[in-house]
Amino acid sequence: MHESRMGITIRQKGGYQAYLPKPLPPDPPVHFDDELHHLLSEADRALARLDGMTTVLPNADLFVAMYVKKEALLSSQIEGTQASLQGVLEFEADMVPADDINEVKEVINYIRAMDEGLTRTRSELFSVEILQEIHHILLKGTRGGKKEPGKIRTVQNWIGPAGSNLHSATFVPPPPEKVPGLLEELESFIVAEDRIPPLIKIGLVHAQFETIHPFIDGNGRMGRLFITFYLCQKGILARPLLYLSIYLKQHREEYYSLLQEIRIEGNWETWLKFFLRGIIEVSNEALANAREIITLKERLVDILVKNNVGGLNAVRLLDLLFKKPVVTVADISMILGISHQPAYDLVNQFEKLEILREITGKKRYKKYLFTDYLRIIERGTGQ
Repeated sequence: MHESRMGITIRQKGGYQAYLPKPLPPDPPVHFDDELHHLLSEADRALARLDGMTTVLPNADLFVAMYVKKEALLSSQIEGTQASLQGVLEFEADMVPADDINEVKEVINYIRAMDEGLTRTRSELFSVEILQEIHHILLKGTRGGKKEPGKIRTVQNWIGPAGSNLHSATFVPPPPEKVPGLLEELESFIVAEDRIPPLIKIGLVHAQFETIHPFIDGNGRMGRLFITFYLCQKGILARPLLYLSIYLKQHREEYYSLLQEIRIEGNWETWLKFFLRGIIEVSNEALANAREIITLKERLVDILVKNNVGGLNAVRLLDLLFKKPVVTVADISMILGISHQPAYDLVNQFEKLEILREITGKKRYKKYLFTDYLRIIERGTGQ
């Protein structure tokens, strides 16, 4: 237990206790034992390998776009969203997805928030203003749209199981009048030039943000977005390839428990080790998936050649599918610049080779899914 690091609880007028964290960095500083040193080194190497892999992918930007969708889906699922990756792709392809449209929109908003945050933080230092603007994008037009998107909360919130209240909650974040000052302190810590290793620093920031819980809704998703923004801003990742939400989803109870240990015992080290293990695990998995995608493309090109399918246009269609995994004959005709009949013939051949699968069940206006690619990307997103 590190009592000097622990925040304090403040009794409120309603008789409940709210928590007030101490500012970062922890005092005394993070203790780097052999295990933490080793994990930090491994995490740095894992991220470097992952970042380097993008140079050999068929189309790195398109691969990244799919991974952003995966991270958006996983982060939303942690908050209870029931959408699927196929549902998101169907929505983007102007189909009516089988999933609840409102839940799909939550994932789409996350993607938009990610894009906006990456754009802003490439050219600007982090600020509370940016934080609020991204939060507005995240919640606008969704079930959280009535919970003051983009506004720092002015009411007390709490975290706990269904049916809990301020007196029985697992955790009661800081009282609302303290939140602006806490965010200013966090902003100062983020932009400060110091010698704290970046992966340690963002681990500290993420936990502190979740403790402050500055919004009525969307705090978990915002805290996870922060991780990607920071790593890209610092040049640790050239592209947003780290989908840490899969690790936090798989270890949800431990994740919440370790955040609580920081508040109750001042135990930052155990949390940071957990955080670094997640970076290592997810980086290695993403790297394996990237290699699998390269192998998939090579295998499918071989299949096309062996079956004497379509020549150059068949290869061009294959490239298109890595960009647009849900297509129509009209899409193929327009994008490849070929007439309708050759596009239709290509689709039939791809369908016979089980590269494409028809997903509407209609006789007209059919849409086709690149199933093998989706299978690789959606791994781990099942509820």
